Amino acid sequence: MPAVTARARRALSRLSGDPRVLDAIAGVAIRRALRRRRPGRLAVLLGPPGRGNIGDQALVEAFCENVTGPVVVVVRASGDVEVPAQLSTRVRVEVLPGLLYGGARSHARDAARLGRLLADASSFSVVGADIMDGAYAHRASIARANLAARASRAGIDSRILGFSWNDAPHPGALAAVRRASRSGVRLLARDPVSASRLAEAGVPTDETADIVFSARTTDSRVADRVVERVGDDFAIVNASGLVAGDHDQLDDLEGVVDRLRAGGRGVLILPHVSRPGGDDIAVCRELAARVDAGVLGGDRPPSGVLLIDRLVSPAEIRGLARRARLTVTGRMHLAIMSIMHGVPAVTVSTQGKVEGLMERTGTPGLCIAPGPGFGDRVHAALDAIESGAAVRERVRAAAPRLVADAERNLDGLPAAGAGA
Repeated sequence: MPAVTARARRALSRLSGDPRVLDAIAGVAIRRALRRRRPGRLAVLLGPPGRGNIGDQALVEAFCENVTGPVVVVVRASGDVEVPAQLSTRVRVEVLPGLLYGGARSHARDAARLGRLLADASSFSVVGADIMDGAYAHRASIARANLAARASRAGIDSRILGFSWNDAPHPGALAAVRRASRSGVRLLARDPVSASRLAEAGVPTDETADIVFSARTTDSRVADRVVERVGDDFAIVNASGLVAGDHDQLDDLEGVVDRLRAGGRGVLILPHVSRPGGDDIAVCRELAARVDAGVLGGDRPPSGVLLIDRLVSPAEIRGLARRARLTVTGRMHLAIMSIMHGVPAVTVSTQGKVEGLMERTGTPGLCIAPGPGFGDRVHAALDAIESGAAVRERVRAAAPRLVADAERNLDGLPAAGAGA
């Protein structure tokens, strides 16, 4: 009998986490809450995992900067995202831990809370990026698509903001975006490769660009301090903790730093993510130790190489990227915040999400696969950047188009600066 009871418990546990069961539970909870619907100006944004990821923070800020009126950002845990001071009068965070990652009971509780938010809402937007790529954390991706579909069926403007799509998506994730599309959710692919993959699967999308291209704020104070220490001709080098998990990149990146210094260029070593399983700060410190880098806040580095040994804000990243001559990075949103200022970004491809971006800039050679020969491929990309003006001109020409396409993620929403 105890064995039977244990098996029954396991079966119930699996059932309580089944996306179909959770969707049905959410449907009941949201419908009940929406009986008292009183549509207002509230924009509800379903946020990314965040917490230690500057790219995720940048996605949230870009949305909030570009819409007017009150915004509620729904997150899993307190501290997942921070609300900048300039947005704090109209943006707040709502913590719903069971909405995407909980079992049946916590999901029902938090779906009801979401429903109460939607009762006052004019729109429901889901941060897409690589979070909705169909392969990464597929269960949460399914839940996000299902919630968007539920909101759309209730007559609420619903959309999944600029996202990538994997070439080998989980079948459940593909089925979920199909249902969302049939329910009227706007699916906004952030690159042509993703749009093509979805089209081949029979899922219609609008092609846009990553919403971070539409970010409006830049903070130059950290960049000013960097220029004081390494000069105004500098490159950004990011050592990614995600790439480090699969490939020992330090020897190769040490060679990249040596090459840049030999050419008379200063180097800024810059982390972009710091969380378990992908801590850039630890890897960047290792690289800095190898090349005798100074640390921002200390003396002028004799090596011409400087480390920022903490995460800085998205606006500060953009201030740095705007001043740099080029970027070498394992993090896509650092590449985006460079490209938006016309700065070439040699970018390590992870999860198949970089190829489409580089297709948009006309620089496929700047998309670098990790693994054996990584260093040689980075040097070849640097050769292309430094051999003439062609690469820089293509990136500069692409930047305004990418910004305009990113703004299309927000078509139909009350836009900041548009008199709404």
